This record gives sequence, C-alpha cells and structure tokens, in this order.
Amino acid sequence: MEEFDYVIVGAGTAGCVLASRLSEDGKASVLVLEAGGSDLSIWIQMPIGYGRTFFNKRINWMYDTEPVEALGGRRSYWPRGKVVGGSGSINAMVYVRGQPRDFDDWKALGNPGWGWDDVLPYFKKSEDFDWHSAHHGRGGPQHVTDISPHVHPVCHSFIESAEQLGFPVTSDFNGSHPEGVGIYQINTRGGWRASTANAFLHPALKRSNLKLQTKALVRRVLFEGKRACGVEYSLGGTVRQVKARREVILSGGAISSPQLLMLSGIGDPERLKKHGIQPMVAAPAVGRNLQDHLAVSYFYKTRTPTLNDVLHPLIGKAMAGLRYLFDRGGPLSLSVNQSGGFVRSDPGQEHVNLQLYFSPVSYTNTPLSERKLLNPDPFSAFLLSFNACRPTSRGELELASADPAAHPLIRPNYLATEHDLAEVKAGNRLLRQIAGTAPLADIITEEIIPGPGVEGEAAQMEDFRKRADTVYHPTCTCIMGPDPASAVVDARLRVHGTEGLRVIDASVFPTITSGNTNAPTVMVAEKGAAMVIEDWR
Repeated sequence: MEEFDYVIVGAGTAGCVLASRLSEDGKASVLVLEAGGSDLSIWIQMPIGYGRTFFNKRINWMYDTEPVEALGGRRSYWPRGKVVGGSGSINAMVYVRGQPRDFDDWKALGNPGWGWDDVLPYFKKSEDFDWHSAHHGRGGPQHVTDISPHVHPVCHSFIESAEQLGFPVTSDFNGSHPEGVGIYQINTRGGWRASTANAFLHPALKRSNLKLQTKALVRRVLFEGKRACGVEYSLGGTVRQVKARREVILSGGAISSPQLLMLSGIGDPERLKKHGIQPMVAAPAVGRNLQDHLAVSYFYKTRTPTLNDVLHPLIGKAMAGLRYLFDRGGPLSLSVNQSGGFVRSDPGQEHVNLQLYFSPVSYTNTPLSERKLLNPDPFSAFLLSFNACRPTSRGELELASADPAAHPLIRPNYLATEHDLAEVKAGNRLLRQIAGTAPLADIITEEIIPGPGVEGEAAQMEDFRKRADTVYHPTCTCIMGPDPASAVVDARLRVHGTEGLRVIDASVFPTITSGNTNAPTVMVAEKGAAMVIEDWR
C-alpha cells in the first residue's frame, strides 16, 4: 500500500489549489486522485470552446436531476467537470467573488473566520488581476482578465439601457463598488483558459512530492476507528488502497463529496442502511441543504449585427479561428457571457438580489434537450438572462445505490419558497423593462422568446417554469456550521464526528453566494489549505 501525507480526492477547482499549496514546502507528500482524464484539449483550453464540452461524456459527468415539480416535472441537466480542473475546465470563466455580505452571513451562522474581512486576503492570494489596488490581488497564480476593450459593441447598449433605468454602472464587480451593471472579468491568460489546473496544479506537478493519478474513481474513505487513514479506489479494473498519514481531503464538489461521504458510512443512518451501507457517523446533513441558481433567458432579434453574424457563418468561424491562431485574440478568446450585473429589483430591496447576464449571441435553433453542439442563430440576436442572487429554497441529494459509479439522486427543490417566487416575478419584469428602454429598444426588432404573446405576471411565471434551468452553481451539500445535527463540517472544514477528514470545495458553503461560484471555491481552497498547514505545523 502506497502512503502519502495527504490524499486529495478530486482534481477539480478546489483540489488543484490544495495540491499546489500543500506540496509547496517540498516536504509533505501529496496524492491527488481524479476520476476523469487529462485537460489537454484545445476545446478545454480555448475559452469559447466550452460549448464543445457541454455534452461530452468523456470529460463531463452529465448529471440529470430527478423531475422538478416547480419546473412542470422536467428534469434539469447539470454538467459537471469529469476532468483535471473539474468544472473550472468546462465553465464560462466568469470571475465574481460575490457580495461582501454573503461572507458576513457565513460568519453570522456560527463560522468564525469566514466574514468578508477574513476571506478577502485569500481571494487576493490566488489572484493575478490586470491591475492592482487594495481590493485586488496581483502576482497570484490565477489570472483575471479585463475584457472591457474587447467585448461586442452591443454590450454597451445593454449597459446604457440599464443606466437609463437608474441602475449604477460599475467598472469592476470585484472592486469597491460591486453593485451595478458592467463588463464581466474572466479567468484567462494570454487568450487561454486560466483554470486552477493551469494556474496551480500543472506548475506544481514538477515537484517530486506531488503525484496526480487520473482515471481513479474513489470508492470509499478508509477508517481506523473514527480516524480517516486512506481511501479505496478503482483504477484500470483493479481495486487499490492508499494510506494517508495526516489527512484525507474530499474535493469532489457539491455532488461527489457528499456521495463519497455516504458511501463511506457518513450520512443519514436510515438512508445508508437502505443500500446495505453500515453507518459509521450519523450525519443527517450530508447531501441536504443543496442550493443552486436558477435562470431564464429572453431572446431578441436586432437590426444591428451581433456575435451571431460572426460565429454562425462558416467563413466567420474560419476567420475567428485564424485570428485566434494568429494572436490568441478575437471572439474565441472570450466568454459569451460578456456583460451583466448585480442589481436591486426595486429601491425597497435592502441588498442586491438579482444577477443579470447579457450575451451578444443567441442559440434558439438548438434546444438543450437535443444535447448537441450549440450553434449561433443565422440572424442578428442576443439573449438577456437573470437569476436570484440568494435563493432560499433547499434541495438534497442521496445515493441511488451503493455503486460508486452510479449517479446520485439529485432533487433541487427549486422555487419552494415565497421569497424565490417573488424574485422570479421581479426578474421577469426587469428583463422586459431593460429590453424596452433605449438604446437597446432602438435596435430590437422582435422578442423571439418568450414572445409578445406571453404577457402578464401569470403567463410569465408559467413561461419561467417551462424554460428556466440551472446556472450550474450547485453548493451547500456538506455545509459548514458548529452543530453536527445540522452541518457536516466545522469552521476548519473538518468533518464532524471524525478525525483526519476534511471537505474543502463548494459543498461547504453555508449559503450560496451572490454570483458565479468558481471564485469563492478557489478562496475556500486557499483558506482551507492554510488551515490544514496550520494544524500540522
């Protein structure tokens, strides 16, 4: 049996950060086990190539939820990265920390050390912004690119229309004024994706004390009494075991981490017994408290060109490809989520409550249900979307069987609270208000979807239930908190009721953050790594 000081399960967004930081001193030996394969693919490394990875089962877990009552009994498709870099290798790269109050709320829930002032240094530690200020990191491993000089011109029409409605304009969602509309920053460097695999893991693999094993599906955590002492995994048709002298760290994300805990006997005892799993630690919160962002898009035809005019024609695709090969520039070096914002749906809101997305491209001719490569429409158009920043509905996941390769049952429980229903109504109204305000209104020729026939609050809500879907931000299934009856890990990310076992990924969020979840996951990994090192120093 091989032995390492630390065994990290998952080379995803958090696992890559942990691998780099825990092996940094050159002394502690670290093994990273990843169920997926290599991220060395042009479709992963080229920013806009993530459209090619959306339905690729070789690098994507391609989960489906159970039927969701609030969505008319539809299942929701949840892509998750099954590859080095995890979901950070297949996402849209938008870099948003969240609102400061998100983290102050984490602290208020009984998690000392997780307020905004506590976590800001860990955000900055990972960052390499195009510029430096008191609010930004410079010189860290992960680059953050300002794409404002390169976005499609129609993005500015969206910003100007929102400003006409009284919303503030911000030049930096990660600066001192994160509220408002503006241009998103993204994780790229020199025209390539700046995932944590590229920024943290690959450079660290030059160290002799760090090992990465891909295609390794971890089956369970091994224990001596209540102490985690290693893991069992399958590789190439054989079952192997590896010992952890110090700690086992789960970094599989909001789906895989709770699934592995349950497979290892940590969870709701009655649910575990159903699958013939002997309960070791009664932990009823494992898999529960699931939160996600739910969004809908409105599509508009325009009289002015959009990105469709560039990326739909074959000649346009070829020219964009040549431009990218020449200098790593042009539309292939960007995300399609180019602008958006964090706004209050009405002046009476105490805090920002809606996130907006504006993409100068549309895909109405390729339904997601067909599960094939999305191709821009053959006409000028854009899409405008929203989601509630802080939904209050909570879902859950549980094992479908004791087979580690079987997908768990995912029940998002969307729109289960009056708060979330009210946010949807406000968001529907706001999209129409923005589209109906100049200068955006001046270039729109037609609302394609949902269309002018969908009018009034009831009709818009019905449309939302028919079309809304995840923004791919599952969190909170191993939440952090002081009470083992309602939380899975403590404020130092140690699994309640065990020793030598932590969870460090987006599953430990006590509540979902206001915005894209990749950046706060990196922060959690930075802070988690520092805690591990402190505890073993």
